[in-house]
Amino acid sequence: MRAAIIDGKSIAADMRAEVAKDAGVLADAGWAPKLVSISIGDTAAAELYVRNQQKQANSAGVEFEARNYPAETSLEQMTGILQGLNADPRVNGIIIQRPLPDHIPVKALQKMVHPLKDVEGMHPASIGNIVYNDLALGPCTAVAAVEILKTLPMDMEGLNVTVIGHSEIVGKPIAFLMMGLGATVTVCHHMTRSVAMHSRAADAVFVAVGKPGLVTGDMLKPGAALIDIGINRIETPEGGKTVGDADFDSCAEVAGWITPVPGGVGPVTVATLMKNAVLATRMQMEQYRDAYARTDI
Repeated sequence: MRAAIIDGKSIAADMRAEVAKDAGVLADAGWAPKLVSISIGDTAAAELYVRNQQKQANSAGVEFEARNYPAETSLEQMTGILQGLNADPRVNGIIIQRPLPDHIPVKALQKMVHPLKDVEGMHPASIGNIVYNDLALGPCTAVAAVEILKTLPMDMEGLNVTVIGHSEIVGKPIAFLMMGLGATVTVCHHMTRSVAMHSRAADAVFVAVGKPGLVTGDMLKPGAALIDIGINRIETPEGGKTVGDADFDSCAEVAGWITPVPGGVGPVTVATLMKNAVLATRMQMEQYRDAYARTDI
């Protein structure tokens, strides 16, 4: 039997429906969630992502403002812009679109975003909190991948999991998130001697490397769940095609469940971004109320 294909679009739609309810409650309290997207320079590479985020925000009841700045904008100027957004109570979340001009390192901007407005979960504090199993604003892609796995009829406690890829914003956070759920986790990377040895022993495999066809069916345990996070553009005789890091056909013959690319982790990642926007708004509302209460003593 071929693997059951996990419908990321359906999972995302359910998440957005819940987000819209929570956003409505916040709006009634005078705290309508608002996201600001920051693009610098040539925005062609990011336009598709921005349009998708705008569309998803609209359906989730989250206000979305896209700001584009010239390529010559300096790091000092961006510092001032972000400081202004951090201090603006009308802005609840900030998104830094990639790519950025060479003179502006993305990590520098991510560190400037206030942790309470870090809806992408990219600030070092947001990622570090996962070690303590604090998932308030986790990295969207990592959280989305784990949320997808949690929809399957699998007991997370004691689950054997292999994560292929150890990036700071996807692979490592997934490992900590799964350990927080009670799973036993192995993390593989480019220096791992035999990735297949580890992946064949796993009940669930996450892959996020950026190499099309890296995981094949003979690397999987029969019936395992495969969460493919890779997004790669390849050329075919029929034209360009978007694929993941797994060879879908061979993996589908072995796995019990598999995420397609596109239509798997991607939609859930954007839905997680909207969920983070609502969580960030609620945390900011509570912080302002606490601060006001202290000044009123």
